[in-house]
Amino acid sequence: MRKTLLVVATVMTGFGFATGQANASALKVYLDADIRSTDPGVNRDGNTDGVVLHMVEGLVGYDARGVPKPLLAESIAVSPDGLTYTFKLRSGVRFHNGETLKADDVVWSWNRYLNPKTGWRCLTDFNGDIGLKVESVTAVDPQTVTIRINEPSPLFLANIARSDCGMTAITHRSSVKPDGSWDKPIGTGPFKLAEWRQREFVSLTRFDGYSNPGGEPNGYVGSKRPLVDEIRFVVISDPATAKAAFIRGDIDILPRLPYSEANELKPNPNITISAEPGLAATTFLLQTRDKLLSNVKLRQAIAAAIDYDELVGSVTYDLAAPNNSLVPVASLFHTDAHQNGFRHDPALAKKLLQEAGYKGQTLKITTNKRNQANFDAAIILQAMLEAVGIKAEVEVLEWGVQTDRWQSGKYQIMSFSYSSRMDPALNYEGAIGPKDSQPRKVWEDKVALDALAEVTSETRNTERQRLFDRLHAAMIDQAPLIPLFSTVTAGASRKSVKGFATNVFGAPLLWEVRKD
Repeated sequence: MRKTLLVVATVMTGFGFATGQANASALKVYLDADIRSTDPGVNRDGNTDGVVLHMVEGLVGYDARGVPKPLLAESIAVSPDGLTYTFKLRSGVRFHNGETLKADDVVWSWNRYLNPKTGWRCLTDFNGDIGLKVESVTAVDPQTVTIRINEPSPLFLANIARSDCGMTAITHRSSVKPDGSWDKPIGTGPFKLAEWRQREFVSLTRFDGYSNPGGEPNGYVGSKRPLVDEIRFVVISDPATAKAAFIRGDIDILPRLPYSEANELKPNPNITISAEPGLAATTFLLQTRDKLLSNVKLRQAIAAAIDYDELVGSVTYDLAAPNNSLVPVASLFHTDAHQNGFRHDPALAKKLLQEAGYKGQTLKITTNKRNQANFDAAIILQAMLEAVGIKAEVEVLEWGVQTDRWQSGKYQIMSFSYSSRMDPALNYEGAIGPKDSQPRKVWEDKVALDALAEVTSETRNTERQRLFDRLHAAMIDQAPLIPLFSTVTAGASRKSVKGFATNVFGAPLLWEVRKD
């Protein structure tokens, strides 16, 4: 009873029914767990990024298709050798404290990120520990900054725009206390921090001095007008409580929903369901060093046994379509070549089993119940394999245990979803590599390793397209993993909310959203 009262009291406070009253026009958005900090890219997780990136911005951000574009920068020039990036800043951009953005602020922010004491999530991506090193960040004049790196990198802009890096946000030096410790984000975003009541809510208020990039809404880089007085991210740990509050109208937006719940809420006339294919992949991983699965014909037989339309439709309640490519459907690099995927052919599967010398050995499919799509896909795969004569059983593990198995490579077949990566090269990098030193890698064929090395250093999009096409064709031929679909983000909003839609990032973008 005491526990129930605590949950109710916390929820009511978050809605503004107790102290800390929410503004009447507040847009109330569900968070399943509290944020970790307000410091961009420091002590963060997905919820933290989703909140903080309403308050801060970087030199570049992602457009709606995951392509890095200028944001605080007005223009970007790259030297012929690919080592020097020159950023011209937009004029008239102001921080939340009223100060005007200058090149010195960019230098200060970068110096802070590159200081190991800051604890920036992305430090090793830019300090030379794994290759790329930012050698200098220099203010040429009040509106111009140059960043020099040690080697050409087609992913440099994509990496500084990453949400887990906090978009390498440019903050004012008054964001830190006199002792250098973090205080609160004094950024340039459309909303500013009003109050963070831990484990209850985070309140952001409209920044009336926001310098809007203009144009059409376009992910993080187009028009980003703040159209409500307050966004209140309400922390509710129990999903059933959150869902009930949403149906009552006490919550305006559920940013992420299980596919089954999105389907359940769809008939409600007061609710709008939004679904968008993202930049992650839901897959089956096949352990190519396993005694049985080292045989490529057996892996090909598994791929031929799957009815992709039926499996994907069942798992996602028809919210997604099959995509057998690690290049997301939203990517500019997803072309007709990537539509040529695995083919459901039970007769071919049986023929390949004979050629593989399969003797009825049991294959184990490892999954979890934290991600319902992973579990459902595993159950359906088991039935489809048995339909062509492959004996299979499903092993259900706690998520942490499954993650350990993935990291160590100790599985036969794993139903698994990768996290979002903004460039297709990073999707392939997550799967390709030497298993001796990186057991979590799935594919270590020389063709794949060589193509990945090329595409991560190639800057010309035409050449990158050719390499992505080559990687896809080789993956379909060798079947070290079976991508099923680009993971969909499903969300729900009340009919009174206008302008909200899910997106390829999987995080709520709440500018250009109003509440009637």
